[in-house]
Amino acid sequence: MTTDNNINHHHHNNHHNNNHHHNHHNNNLHPIRPPPSSYYPPHPRHNRNYYPHSSTSSSSASIKGCCCCLFLLFSFLVLVAVAVIIVILFAVKPKKPEFNLQQVGVQYINLAATNPPSTAVNSPTASLSLAIRMLFTAKNDNKVGIKYEDSAFNIMYRGIPLGRGSVPGFYQPAHSVRQVQTTVTVDRVNLMQADAADLIRDATMNDRVELRIMGDVRAKIRIVGLTSPAVQVSIDCTIAISPRKQSLSYKQCGFDG
Repeated sequence: MTTDNNINHHHHNNHHNNNHHHNHHNNNLHPIRPPPSSYYPPHPRHNRNYYPHSSTSSSSASIKGCCCCLFLLFSFLVLVAVAVIIVILFAVKPKKPEFNLQQVGVQYINLAATNPPSTAVNSPTASLSLAIRMLFTAKNDNKVGIKYEDSAFNIMYRGIPLGRGSVPGFYQPAHSVRQVQTTVTVDRVNLMQADAADLIRDATMNDRVELRIMGDVRAKIRIVGLTSPAVQVSIDCTIAISPRKQSLSYKQCGFDG
């Protein structure tokens, strides 16, 4: 009986040992390992190949590229526009406008001596009042229209300003002639000493008062909706007025432009 138990016990131990050996062998074949550290994504701070500002740099580069392209496009359009204008100017061959003082009408002239020459110790003073109407002729021989700006004309006696007349701006079509007029009024302008003496002598003895009319006319040529830089025409006219006849006796004009 004891022998059978020992045999059974020995057989059980051998079976246990065989199972243990088999399990140990299986463990050696399939070891249980922890998950690799690479399973977790690396932190950006520990990754040498990570650039946190790469998107910002690319955005800045794209913005600079767009600005450069826009600048080149704008420059190209400006050059094209300038080339078109130059071609049109050569085709049209614009001329400067003609602006001439055609007529001068004396409405009235009055000269009053403040101190009569017989009682004056020094040279007498005088008060001058006059109104003259000036008729200008604008001639446009160009194939395109002309835009005139506001113009002003000064009337002087021996370099002394007496009054001022103005002509409002206007548009003149191509191949046309237009007349514009303005009236200059001088109301009791006092002339002192020598100038007054000369004016009284010219009016009473010679019946001839010379006046000078000076002014600038600015105009721009309009081509296909575009306006050229302003061109200027200077007018310098000398007129002589007869106080007795209340009329114009002499006119000579010069133009510079």
